[in-house]
Order: sequence, then C-alpha cells, then structure tokens
Amino acid sequence: MGGESATRTAPRSGGTGSGPAGGRTGQRLSGLAVALGLVLFLAAFGWGAVVYRPYTVPTTSMAPTIGAGDRVLAQRIDGAEVRRGDVVVFKDAGWGDAPMIKRVVAVGGDTVACCQEGRLTVNGKQIEEPYLADGQAGPAGFPTVTVPEGRLFLLGDERHGSLDSTAHLTDAASGTVARDTVSARVDAVVWPMDGMLPRPAGFEALGGTLSEPGPLRIIVALIAGGAVLVLGGAAYGPVAQRAARARARTETAGAR
Repeated sequence: MGGESATRTAPRSGGTGSGPAGGRTGQRLSGLAVALGLVLFLAAFGWGAVVYRPYTVPTTSMAPTIGAGDRVLAQRIDGAEVRRGDVVVFKDAGWGDAPMIKRVVAVGGDTVACCQEGRLTVNGKQIEEPYLADGQAGPAGFPTVTVPEGRLFLLGDERHGSLDSTAHLTDAASGTVARDTVSARVDAVVWPMDGMLPRPAGFEALGGTLSEPGPLRIIVALIAGGAVLVLGGAAYGPVAQRAARARARTETAGAR
C-alpha cells in the first residue's frame, strides 16, 4: 500500500541569510574589507618608504622650526626641484661629513644680504620670515653675496649660532653649495608631532613658485583607512556571533 512520506526537508539558510557567524554575505564582506585594508596599509607604507627618509636633527640650528632631537621626514628630491624657502637636507664636503639641514634663502642668480631694518634681503627685497624666533634675520649683517648659477645660499632658522652659509663666506664659493648636494626636502616634523612645515610665503614676493608639499597627508590617510578596514573587518565576525547569541537567548526566553 502506497503512502505519503512524512519526512520533510528542513529549509537551508540561503547565502544572504544571517547564520551564527553573521551570514555568508557578511563573512565575505568582512574578508574583503580585511584584504583591501591590508593592501592599502602595506602599499602606503611602501610608498612612504620610497618617497621619504627619516632624519634626527642633532642641533638647535633650525630652532624654533625644528628643535634638537626632533625627528623629521624629508621627501627625496633632485637638486633641480629646490625652491627658495625650502628646508633641505644636503651634504657638502666643505661643510663636514654628515648630512645637514638648513633653509634655502637664495638660488642661482640671486643677490642676498643682511640686514635691512632687521630683515634679510634677497634681490633688494625685504623677506618676511615668521619662522624666526625673535623676528630678526640675524645678530650681525653680512655683505651682499651674488649666488652663482646652480648653487644655493642656506641659513639656519636660529641665526645666532647656526653654522650655515654665513660661516663660509670666505670660501671660494662665498658660502654657497651646489644644488646637486641636496638629497631631500623636509616635509614634516613627526616627533614631536608638530606636523607639516608651513609654506614660506615671504619668498613669494620674489616671483617664481614655492615648493608644493609632498604626498605625506595622502600616505597617512591611506594608512589610517587601511587600518580601519582591517580592524573593522576582523571585528565583524566576533561582533556578529555575539549578536546572534544575544538574539538566540532573547528568543529562548520569549518562548518560555
């Protein structure tokens, strides 16, 4: 005698349903977030390592902009990219064996002198230098120097004791250094976290363009975004499981 089977197939949870682990779709999305976050995080770190070099400044010659012991990030550049007002890293055999950090105040073809009404002059124009501690360009003047083509005249922001171009005025090149001695341009002070160096707007009166900030802000944003994706994606599973257990307890309590 034929009969109808009483066995029934239990419904399966679909791909978009919410299971104990938050559902297959949620798991896939969380895995994708972790993978994308890792890519962004590692790529940004790699980009930063290629573009920037860290330096520790040993002296106060760039105070108050950069203090002794401060850690800075300097963008790798070619000497041809240097502009007036840049704080650069360079190494000149006549100045010593170690890399030095100074501010470029004049480039090839400029005339530079100090001081007129307490201010540095470049090509006869007084330069506003708000980054100086006392607002004065220096404790003592120096005669007009004409910077040869392809060379730079550099000063420390601490003008009272910096061993800069003024300490080498009697050299054959009148204290200037070649552009190709520059290896990097300081973009930010990262320890302590003082942030990006402000643009030296006082040099705009001389014409030409100022240097643009490097991609440091973009790199930091990518690192932060990648970290958020990794942490958020990794946290999804445990959070979803905890929420599912809480729902199960609520449903059990309601069925009693």
